[in-house]
Amino acid sequence: MIQIIPAIDIIDGKCVRLTQGDYAQKTVYNENPLEVAKEFEEIGIRRLHLVDLDGAKRGGVVNLKVLEAIAAGTDLIIDFGGGIKSDNAIEQVFNAGASIATIGSVAVKDQPLFFGWIKKFGANKILLGADVKNEKIAINGWLESTDLSIIDFVRQNVNAGVKTVFCTDISTDGMLEGPSVKLYEKIISTFPKLDFIASGGVASLNDIYELDRVGCKGVIIGKAIYEGRITFNELRTITQR
Repeated sequence: MIQIIPAIDIIDGKCVRLTQGDYAQKTVYNENPLEVAKEFEEIGIRRLHLVDLDGAKRGGVVNLKVLEAIAAGTDLIIDFGGGIKSDNAIEQVFNAGASIATIGSVAVKDQPLFFGWIKKFGANKILLGADVKNEKIAINGWLESTDLSIIDFVRQNVNAGVKTVFCTDISTDGMLEGPSVKLYEKIISTFPKLDFIASGGVASLNDIYELDRVGCKGVIIGKAIYEGRITFNELRTITQR
């Protein structure tokens, strides 16, 4: 069964969600992200996707204390991203308790640095984040568009040893209108050995089952949980299968 990976997005140390990556469309769901993480752990969730939105915007890790608190207060496997753009930053993230570093912009802008991290830490410690709009890569907290296609981007990185990629379609993220299943099918069929994680647009259990059907290894879910579209009881049912 597909792995459920709840997302906790952080601004000013608080659990928030954006709509379509717009920092002006922000909703605060909880002022204590550790409480949220513990709730997920209690229902059988094993992995957490933690995003430092301040870091993504500023180009350097900001909310390291939130990572430290969740890592110390739970046994969750944490993948952490947002603002990891230097050797020092990635070392800080691992030292603070992240099991996996989520990398996006650096993989586009500084491939030698990114490929060096894969060699140094191993592919299992790196999660490549591919944010797309109209099948083109977007970077820097979705604030900057590129002309690089998602397929070409994934190919470059798979050839360099990347094993796991998550893809967020910005046009669907936070809209609760369903995930970009056709795009994900295209990526999975092109790279059948890739561990592919879907992200964005999930609004119901049926969306999760559909992503499982097309071969996604995991699904990152945020707003649907916080808005009650997918309940904790439903998540518990899936995690206990």
